[in-house]
Amino acid sequence: MEQSVIETAQAVGQGAVHNMSMWGLFLQADVIVKFVMLLLLSASVWCWAIIFEKWIRVRRLNRQADAFEDAFWSGGSLDDLYDQVGANPPDPMAATFAAGMKEWRIAADRGIAASGSMRAGLQQRIDRVMQVTMTRELGRVERGMTVLASVGSTAPFIGLFGTVWGIMNSFQSIAAQADTSLAVVAPGIAEALFATAIGLFAAIPATTAYNKFSNDLNKYAERLENFAGEFGAILSRYLEDRS
Repeated sequence: MEQSVIETAQAVGQGAVHNMSMWGLFLQADVIVKFVMLLLLSASVWCWAIIFEKWIRVRRLNRQADAFEDAFWSGGSLDDLYDQVGANPPDPMAATFAAGMKEWRIAADRGIAASGSMRAGLQQRIDRVMQVTMTRELGRVERGMTVLASVGSTAPFIGLFGTVWGIMNSFQSIAAQADTSLAVVAPGIAEALFATAIGLFAAIPATTAYNKFSNDLNKYAERLENFAGEFGAILSRYLEDRS
């Protein structure tokens, strides 16, 4: 740090012209400030990758849910729909349905569905299996949300750290030159504030995207809950009809 201050002071003393462009501010910054800037830029790129992935995935999940619900409520056989879904359901709603139907088929093969004493336990198992499947599938969908939340909350403070460090260097340059003119003060302050700007550049999109996708995923989770409840009610009525 002392060597950087001396070099800065020498450059100012020699009348060096400072490049006030973004690239110039980065090149002229202290090594610690450069590290902070690179860290924030890397976090920003990571966040934008997650944002695009989540945007595409949420749209695809809603389209798949619409298509599956159309097939589910079309009046066709649930067994045929289960055979079409197969062992690898393409989306969480289909996976929830497949989990419930799989438990139902196992019970039917064992004759439990026709046994009055076992029906209550069967209904509970089906509901529990669907709930576990929904939790697992939503956990996969929500991957990356923690990164958005972390960057959104910490990036401004990381940028502020780089700013404080850069201002400390500027003050030491001023002390070394014994000159408080704008030509001495402005470049160092600009370099320091650039770190805060990058921190905000990373934090604002991350926070905005986190709030939006949290709302979208909450709506999707509610949609899954409603579907599981309706499917469970259908199976419950079927059990009652067989009593």
